[in-house]
Amino acid sequence: MTTTLNRNEVPNFRRLGLEVIQIELAAISALAVRVDQKFEQACQFMLRCSGRVVVTGMGKSGHVAGKIAATLASTGTPAFFVHPGEASHGDLGMITVPDVVLALSNSGETEEILTILPIIKRLGVPLISMTGRPNSTLAKQASVHIDVSVEKEACSLGLAPTSSTTAALVMGDALAVSLLDARGFSRDDFALSHPAGSLGKRLLLKVNDVMHRENDVPWVSESAVISEALLEMTEKKMGMTAVVDRNNRVQGIFTDGDLRRMFTKDHDIHTTPITVVMTLGCTTIDREVLAAEAVNIMDSKKINALLVVDKGGRLIGALNMHDLLRAGII
Repeated sequence: MTTTLNRNEVPNFRRLGLEVIQIELAAISALAVRVDQKFEQACQFMLRCSGRVVVTGMGKSGHVAGKIAATLASTGTPAFFVHPGEASHGDLGMITVPDVVLALSNSGETEEILTILPIIKRLGVPLISMTGRPNSTLAKQASVHIDVSVEKEACSLGLAPTSSTTAALVMGDALAVSLLDARGFSRDDFALSHPAGSLGKRLLLKVNDVMHRENDVPWVSESAVISEALLEMTEKKMGMTAVVDRNNRVQGIFTDGDLRRMFTKDHDIHTTPITVVMTLGCTTIDREVLAAEAVNIMDSKKINALLVVDKGGRLIGALNMHDLLRAGII
């Protein structure tokens, strides 16, 4: 028979959740004083490393170690994760003399890590340990130890790794970002390691990569009449057309908005020159500008399309919001 809890017996999830956050905030705050000389030594070891930073850890510490390795690698410090259990069965060969090892263990007594310490020592590879026990075996064996101990876990049983894994993760981020700045790692460098993601696209793709070009660019000459412009807009399906002079220099643009405004006046589309109803002094953009900047320009000017011109103001391309959306910029 199923027992139904009375309303008063329902756990206060909001209170419990806030307690967890407060406990973990306290654990993070306690790390500030540990960004000390040892932290600097650890950064120096990794900065001078001519190989890779090999990050290792078991269980929940292993998950954190994997994330730290990924963060290091994506911010300019070559790194990868090695499972300590697998290391004893062949993967230890992935650690070479030019490398640095970063080992995570809350207890500092993780058997799988202690097993491979003699080999790391024999190779002469610098060992950075990150533990919650400064007097542990791993801490004492390390070239430099970073203390990530916490007063208590956020788990009410005091058993599940919660505050301890959060502290280790934050300290790993502190190491990675410190190294990023020390290396002069730039936005362009970051984009090169994230080419498929939205961040990479925003930092790498230029207008030239997404614009329509050649026969796909809508344009009419300044001698055209409105009907000719409408046919060009219909064929090219960009909601506008450029208006150019005999040297292909942009004189203006005719958009869907201009078309709607035109109907408030008495214009014969077969005889009225396009120059009468086009928008003069339209916004243009250079092909080498980042596509993300094109988005900013469109947003700020409340427009949906841009004409791309060369240094002489000659039309070479066009793009609209749909192009930027398809490219993953928006």
